[in-house]
Amino acid sequence: MVSAAALPAVAHDGDRHHQRHPRVEISRVQADSPGRDDRSNRSLNNEWVEITNTTRDAINLRGWTLRDNDGNRYRFDNVRIAGRATIRIHTGNGRDTRTDLFQDRRDYVWDNRSDTATLRDDRGRTVDTESWGRRR
Repeated sequence: MVSAAALPAVAHDGDRHHQRHPRVEISRVQADSPGRDDRSNRSLNNEWVEITNTTRDAINLRGWTLRDNDGNRYRFDNVRIAGRATIRIHTGNGRDTRTDLFQDRRDYVWDNRSDTATLRDDRGRTVDTESWGRRR
């Protein structure tokens, strides 16, 4: 049995790209889905990344991307994140809501031991990163 933990997104000196406090940030990552990694939709959806809008104003994430070290990419459609709100991006299948989005994948994205989640805006600029484990 593998234990799971939601990892807090803590910025390291080199992690934030040109912004001291990003307007939108990766706030939490659960890379290791609790329980057995059996590729069930339930297990896939228990692997997620949370993104928080730290401003008072809503921000449209259309064209933004979330990537891992292996190049897996999730592209946001016309998604508005309210001011001071958080959305959770799940790996598996589901129906998108204001607070939960689904990548509709049938395999895990985030490496349990070591990976980096990178959030980029619609111009390809890195907005925030969160790494865990040893860097490759």
